[in-house]
Amino acid sequence: MSTTHKPVVRRCVSCTHLKDRTQMLRLVRLASGGLGLDEGFGRSAYVCRSRRCLQDARRRKRIQKSLRIPNHPAIDATLATELDKIERHNQKPGQDSPVG
Repeated sequence: MSTTHKPVVRRCVSCTHLKDRTQMLRLVRLASGGLGLDEGFGRSAYVCRSRRCLQDARRRKRIQKSLRIPNHPAIDATLATELDKIERHNQKPGQDSPVG
């Protein structure tokens, strides 16, 4: 018997591409009314960890629509944090951070 497992794929709410779920950001609407990041049970939305997808999801409110909740401030803060991480990761060593 083979012990290889098929990757579990999810669809990005922004670009609609299928990817391995470990490569995506998962936001969860918790039963308590809160919002979880990569943890908990409940309705969830996946978005790619790419700059384009995060910006599009933020601008078009794709995650709010997918989670079926009104504008939640934690969603915007989470997406902004992930965008900052991507920009820091893509920045070359020795390069100053952009001003403005």
